Amino acid sequence: MRYSHGGQLRELFGQQWFATLLAARLLSQAADGIFQASLYGALLFNPEHHTQPAEVAGGLVLLVLPYSLVGPFAGVFLDRWRRQRVLSYGAAIHGIVAGISAVLLATLGSRSPVFDVAAFGALAVNRFYLAAQSTALPRIVPDNQLIIGNALTTTAGTVVTIIGGGIGLGIRHLVGSGDHGTAIVAGFSFLGYLVAAAVATRLPLNRLGPHEPATRSIRHELAAVASGFVSGTRYLWEHRPAARALGVLYGHRGLFGLWTIMTLLLYRNTFHNDGPLRAGLVGAGQAATAGGVGLVLAALVTPRITRRIGLHKWIAVSTALPAVTGLALGSPYRMPLYLLSALALGFGIHASKVCVDTIVQETIADDYRGRAFAIYDAGSNACFAGMAVVGAFTLPLTGRSVTTVAAMSAAYLVIAVTYTATAVPGSSVLAEQAAEEVA
Repeated sequence: MRYSHGGQLRELFGQQWFATLLAARLLSQAADGIFQASLYGALLFNPEHHTQPAEVAGGLVLLVLPYSLVGPFAGVFLDRWRRQRVLSYGAAIHGIVAGISAVLLATLGSRSPVFDVAAFGALAVNRFYLAAQSTALPRIVPDNQLIIGNALTTTAGTVVTIIGGGIGLGIRHLVGSGDHGTAIVAGFSFLGYLVAAAVATRLPLNRLGPHEPATRSIRHELAAVASGFVSGTRYLWEHRPAARALGVLYGHRGLFGLWTIMTLLLYRNTFHNDGPLRAGLVGAGQAATAGGVGLVLAALVTPRITRRIGLHKWIAVSTALPAVTGLALGSPYRMPLYLLSALALGFGIHASKVCVDTIVQETIADDYRGRAFAIYDAGSNACFAGMAVVGAFTLPLTGRSVTTVAAMSAAYLVIAVTYTATAVPGSSVLAEQAAEEVA
């Protein structure tokens, strides 16, 4: 049977409510991009403040820490609350908190702990929202379409986040790069979140699960968080294909955290404007865009390749890719080559992520899926933040360190080889189905 992207996409959009679920995600993530542009401008590239590596790492930790702390709570509640309500109410609350953050930034400034708390709250709500999206997808899309569904939703979500970030940068250029201008950027995200909430209300209340919504009090639900997190971790560990795949993703996220702190330091303190290539926050945005291009390419080729070689082999190949490109293209520290290395890194990370998402979704029962993705998110973002802190204390102020780049390349190779040696071929249901279809 011949594989056709067009046919697969038509079949995917033929699933009832998939387009609505995707639209809610894209609207919310476009608003995320605008809001994140304001936070990166306020915390990391604010001309009113001189930022040291430790402060850059602190800003990154603030940006990702909610994703880790909310994770255990999100999983337990997503296995109990109606996920449609989480999507509609979550987007609305996110918009309100983003608006409050904008007001605090304009009145108290980016160095205020009160602003940090508000930004933390907005990002925490966002993590809850995206976890609900991932958990809901298997209730809309059949198993044999999960890999292309993941490829499309995660890729499109990341692309519109980058586009939203570009819109935020454009607004920032017009209104100013200080605290007041950045506050205006944050304020624009408010509208996007409200529209996303309105779209999510169109989804049927019971369509996204879970099967048995909780009837117990919030106090009992909170008491279940610890036991739910432990049981979810145990369940994941017992399902080794998912556990091994998550290990690869954790490695990717940790190394990406180190790469991110290095990139921010390079674009802030080392690189200079060179024709269309820019330094500063705009240049960092160009690096993010290059990574986004790699992400799109990964989404286009991953469904086709995994149907031929399987999920496990493609995870290993896409993990080994940044080992080669990072050392060859990143270590010269020339902006054109660095952007190419960012493209390859984005390709490798996203190709692996699409496969990992699919393995987790197909091997974890619906009653545990919320907890599984909560652990997934909490661990991956903890790895990102932890390695960003390591980078802050090991990298020079310039961000230039060939030793660090070489160590990252070696780590990617170790992860790829270890996964290849421990993965069990054929343990993925989709891989088996794909192999049968190709044969």
